[in-house]
Amino acid sequence: MAEVHVAVGVIVAADGRILLSRRAEGAHQGGLWEFPGGKVEPGEAVRDALERELLEELGIRVSEAEPLLEIRHDYGDKRVLLDVHVVRDFSGTAQSLEDQPLLWVAVEELRDYAFPAANVPIVESVMALLGND
Repeated sequence: MAEVHVAVGVIVAADGRILLSRRAEGAHQGGLWEFPGGKVEPGEAVRDALERELLEELGIRVSEAEPLLEIRHDYGDKRVLLDVHVVRDFSGTAQSLEDQPLLWVAVEELRDYAFPAANVPIVESVMALLGND
């Protein structure tokens, strides 16, 4: 089974809230919340994939992003490599260009949302980096 390489953005608003999007019901791990991003194409740099995906999905242009962590996870039916970056500086207003629900949430509220298992380490890292606990 091939591993799917995904560029993930933890998008942080000026007020410190984090952007979440909900996976389509028919998608793998559908109905769960996630941090926006998408597949890295063969030969594409992770940063380029992150910029492309966030522009396509949300209409924002990444100005600055810093690596946060890499996560490998095996769901049994799918293996993923998540290349996670914190995006603190971007232009444009995030909007749902692919009809996915979007929500800005406070860091301390992240644990209130259901995420795919591979996203749990992201939640923990974001809370450690940006939270108050």
